Amino acid sequence: MGALRKAMTKLESLEREVASLKPEELAAFRAWFVEYDWQAWDRQLEQDVADGRLDELANEALAEDARGETKEL
Repeated sequence: MGALRKAMTKLESLEREVASLKPEELAAFRAWFVEYDWQAWDRQLEQDVADGRLDELANEALAEDARGETKEL
């Protein structure tokens, strides 16, 4: 079985499991997943910052501010 098919089988299995949850179980899973997803996003953002992937965007924003092209929110 190829890696893609194996991954899809795992995903399909998870989808079936989620679909079979009782409403209160689904609510608990949803709350857990939201927190899990935010933590994953935070880790990725921290890694991107550490790797300098956002430096160009930050420099561009600072230059726009210095030229008076921004406004205070």
